[in-house]
Amino acid sequence: MNTNTQTYNDMWQQCLAHLRTQTSEEEFVKWFQPIEPLEFDGQTLRLRVPNASYVYQIEKNYLKFLRPIISQLYGQQTKLFYAVPKPQPQPQPEVDTTGIRRIVAQTDTANIQNYNPIAIPGLKRLKIDPNLNPSLKFSSFIEGDCNRLARSAGMAVAVNPGNNPFNPLYIYGDSGLGKTHVVQAIGHEIGERHPELQVLYVSMNKFQAQFQRAYLSDKKGELNDFIHFYQMVDVLIIDDIQELTGKPGTQNVFFNIFNHLHLSGKQLILTSDKPPVELKDIEERLLTRFKWGLTTQIQTPDYQTKIKIIRSKMEKLGVPISDEVVNFLAENISANVREIEGALSSLVANASFMGRRITTSLAKEILKVYVRLTQKEITIDHIIETVCRYLNIDSERFNSTERTREIAQARQVAMYLAKQHTKAPLTAIGSAIGGRNHATVLHSCKAVSNLIDTDKQFRHQVEEIEKLVLA
Repeated sequence: MNTNTQTYNDMWQQCLAHLRTQTSEEEFVKWFQPIEPLEFDGQTLRLRVPNASYVYQIEKNYLKFLRPIISQLYGQQTKLFYAVPKPQPQPQPEVDTTGIRRIVAQTDTANIQNYNPIAIPGLKRLKIDPNLNPSLKFSSFIEGDCNRLARSAGMAVAVNPGNNPFNPLYIYGDSGLGKTHVVQAIGHEIGERHPELQVLYVSMNKFQAQFQRAYLSDKKGELNDFIHFYQMVDVLIIDDIQELTGKPGTQNVFFNIFNHLHLSGKQLILTSDKPPVELKDIEERLLTRFKWGLTTQIQTPDYQTKIKIIRSKMEKLGVPISDEVVNFLAENISANVREIEGALSSLVANASFMGRRITTSLAKEILKVYVRLTQKEITIDHIIETVCRYLNIDSERFNSTERTREIAQARQVAMYLAKQHTKAPLTAIGSAIGGRNHATVLHSCKAVSNLIDTDKQFRHQVEEIEKLVLA
C-alpha cells in the first residue's frame, strides 16, 4: 500500500515538473501545487482539489497542457476525477413561501398527483426519474471554442453541485447549439459522482403545464404537493426559462421554489435563448436571481468544431468520409449543430439508397434541400473555362463543330457539371455548350453518370474538375 502511494506521488511529481515548465510560477503555485494525488487504478486518476474553483480553472485554462502530460505518464485512456472536500454542514435557512402551506409527509398516496413519471411528491427522499436522455453525456459532447466555457463550468458544477460560484448556472444561445446537451450531461455527471442526490430535468413548458393543472385542480392541497415535489430536488435543471415570459402566476411559484432551493444549498441550472438582460415580461426579482451565478453563451460552431461534429457523426453512422468532403461540408454549411446532424443523416441515407459514393458533388446535390450552402454562384462559362483548362483544350475547339471523342466528351462533362452546379434550364445549358437541345444535355448527363460508375480513372478526372469548379 505504501509502495503504491509512493508510486502515485512520484508520478504526480513528474507531472508537476512538466507543468511548471508550461505555466508561470504564480499560476503553478496557485492552481497546481495544492493538488494531491489520491489514487490511480490504471484507468482513473483521482486528484484532491481544495474547492470547485480549481476544477473550473483547470478545465478551462490548463487542460490543454495537463491532458498530454497525463496521457504520457499514465496512459492515453486515463480519465481525471476531481475529489472536492465537502463543506461543513450549514443550518437550514427559514424560507418565506408567502401563502404556501408547508406539506406534512403523507402516507396515503392514492390522491397524490404524479408530476414526474416515477416520482410521487409528498414522500421524502423517494428516488425520482431525472428525465435525462442517456445519449446526452459529456463523452458525446463535441467541445470547441464556441462552447468551452459552458462545458467547463458545467463540469465544475457536477463536481460540487450547490457549493460552487456558479449557482445558478445560466446557459443561453440560439436553438440547436447544444444547450440541452450540456445541461443533461451535467445531470448525468452529477448522478455518477453523487448518486445520493435527486436530479431533475424539466422544460419550462412542462413546469408551466404541471402548475396550471395543480392550480386548477379541485383536489385539496394539490398545489402544495406540486411545490413540495420541486422543493425535494437537489439539482433542478430548467430548459427554456424564457417561456416564463408573461406568466405572472408561474413566475411567482417558481420564485418561491428558486428561493427555497438556492437558500438550501441546492443547485439550479437554467437555459434560455437570450441572456437575462434581454428577457421581457419577467419579474425583476427573478431576473436578478438569474444573474447571481454564472451566465455563459453557447455560440454557432466555428470551422474546427464543425469538422469535429461531422467526423463524430459519420463515425457513429459507420460511414467512411474523405477529408475533401468533410472540409467542403464544414466550409459551406451555415447551420446549427442539430441541422448539421440531420443533414448528415440525410446524406448517408441518400447515398445508401442511390448506391453512390459520398463525394462533394453528391453532398451539394443532397444537402441543398436541408441546409443553406454559403457558396458563390457558379456560371456555365466558369464551368466551360475550367473543363478546357483541365483537359488542355483550346476554347475555340471546344465551341467549334468538331466532333472528335476528346471534344465530345469534354462537352458532356461540362453539361453534366452545369446541370449539377447551376440553376440554368437544360435548354440554356445546351445552347451555351455547342448549341445543343435539352435532349442532348440529358443524354450527356446520363452518359457521364454511367462512366463515373464504371470507369475509375474517368470518375477521378471528373471529381478533380469538379473540385476546381467549386474552388
